[in-house]
Amino acid sequence: MAKKKGARVLVGLTCTVCGTFNYVSQRNKTNTVSPLKLNKYCKTCRKRTPHKEKKKLH
Repeated sequence: MAKKKGARVLVGLTCTVCGTFNYVSQRNKTNTVSPLKLNKYCKTCRKRTPHKEKKKLH
């Protein structure tokens, strides 16, 4: 039987400037209670922009 990953959750990161869904990342929901906010490269804006956690994936 496969084991569960535990407290790790897949989340999607969305650009705050243009609103496109760009990245999928993981976060530990017990250690990191607040949503993720990272500076990542957006290919539609063609520059580094702040990305926020938008939706949880399975």
